[in-house]
Amino acid sequence: MSWRKTYAGAEPQRVNKWLAAEGVCSRREAEALIAQGLVSIEGARVDDPGRKISPGQTIEVRQAADARAKISVVINKPVGVVSAQPEGDQIPAARLLTRANLIGDAEVMPTSRTSLPPLGRLDQDSRGLLLLSQDGVLSKAVIGPESKLDKEYLVRVAGPIDDRKLALLRRGLSLDGRQLKPAKVSVVEDQRLRFTLLEGRNRQIRRMCELVDLDITDLLRIRIGPLKLGDLPEGKWRELRADERERLIEGSR
Repeated sequence: MSWRKTYAGAEPQRVNKWLAAEGVCSRREAEALIAQGLVSIEGARVDDPGRKISPGQTIEVRQAADARAKISVVINKPVGVVSAQPEGDQIPAARLLTRANLIGDAEVMPTSRTSLPPLGRLDQDSRGLLLLSQDGVLSKAVIGPESKLDKEYLVRVAGPIDDRKLALLRRGLSLDGRQLKPAKVSVVEDQRLRFTLLEGRNRQIRRMCELVDLDITDLLRIRIGPLKLGDLPEGKWRELRADERERLIEGSR
């Protein structure tokens, strides 16, 4: 199998950059494909990782079609919906992936048989930005142990907020016997905090707040690395764009 397309840009562009923009693979993956001799322009093998493709030229990438077909979606998850495998009568996030809930166009529509694991969980009582994807490269970038992507949340709490509690939330708490990485925590407005985390332990923010006697009444995830929730309506979804995928992969390093 292969992926084939004619370049229609106005100016020559590096092959790896264009393939990433088209969602075929990341830039580093493109360089690996070139090294394996799997990329050709106008039928001639590409050997230089810095090679540019010119307007009107046709590129072919062998064994890349499967990567192109992998589905990655962005959801604004509501409260009451679970990220992953449901239990009992729970509603999984994948059930929201209907044409009626779609914002924009989708190259491939998921079906009830499509497996789309979450890239980082968002518990049933929380809402906001959720990624579902079949893309192993993207999964490693977002939730892999070496990922450098941070996640941002807006959290409404009940209970008095003071400097001591903020200091503990930022650098001073442990969960399950392990010290938490430093977090960025600031007061946005009365009873509303902004959390930025570099890790994602199970129900981490809720458990952090419990340790300093704060009760969470609303938790909204608004950003994963460079990917923002933006104005995507609650309960709706859209496809992850190729440029967003590339930025997530690059930002994870």
